[in-house]
Amino acid sequence: MSDSLPVEIVPYDARWTQLFSDASREILTAIGEYVRVIEHIGSTAVPGLAAKPVIDILVGVKNVDDAPAFLPPLFPLGYHYISRYETELPQRRYLERIRAGRHTHHLHIVAAESDFFRTHLFFRDTLRANPALAAEYAALKIRLAAQYRTDRAAYTDGKSAFIQSVLKDLPAENTHQP
Repeated sequence: MSDSLPVEIVPYDARWTQLFSDASREILTAIGEYVRVIEHIGSTAVPGLAAKPVIDILVGVKNVDDAPAFLPPLFPLGYHYISRYETELPQRRYLERIRAGRHTHHLHIVAAESDFFRTHLFFRDTLRANPALAAEYAALKIRLAAQYRTDRAAYTDGKSAFIQSVLKDLPAENTHQP
């Protein structure tokens, strides 16, 4: 579904924080008994950073093997489970929300103590703490979005070297790339 939508980068929007808060409340109401923590990740979580206008949400659960119980309550909220990504990342359950033809949310559900969880927080926090680095990332994303507007995979691949350069300072036990 989302693979066919064009890559669009927009200036930072302060409303993204509220959209995350609203979605978090909905998720906690639906599956709170399985959740340890919910974090706003991705570029919309970095003040001032240009981004795809899609709210990335990282849900740390007690046990990802509880997915058969916690996934169905998310469907009435408009989330669609995309199982094909589990081949690449079996420790993650991925859902997306598309409303009125627009991709609005990514939902990444992993064990709260996983490398995936810690790595994504490290990347977000590094960009939050370094505005010059965040600006460099924004410029790269704008350039890649113009070059690969209809090729999300190429856009994502184009960010890999930058992401790896940020993650070089990540503690050794964290090895997964956001």
